[in-house]
Amino acid sequence: QVQLVESGGGLVQAGGSLRLSCVASGKIFNIRAMGWYRQAPGKQRELVATITSGGSTNYADSVKGRFTISRTNAVNTVYLQMNSLKSEDTAVYYCNADYIGMDYWGKGTLVTVSS
Repeated sequence: QVQLVESGGGLVQAGGSLRLSCVASGKIFNIRAMGWYRQAPGKQRELVATITSGGSTNYADSVKGRFTISRTNAVNTVYLQMNSLKSEDTAVYYCNADYIGMDYWGKGTLVTVSS
């Protein structure tokens, strides 16, 4: 079992920045990758960014150049630095962990960007 707890969401004006954090606990030794997904009202959950245990990253086209994902392996924490936020970034952001092919999810943190 892997537990994920997100933090850092909130209300921000367009053009502003936020940093999300996700701390993994439990059987974290075999986590292969961690990432962030988001779900806006009335839309499907979508990938935002992922990072593997080796440090390889992947981003959705919509956030490239604005968001940066990073992780601290020692404490299994993953961050999402979000800059130049837009109203369309408003969503619940979920942390994800790929544990030997099994997906684990956090409860989500709400990010609201006001225009």
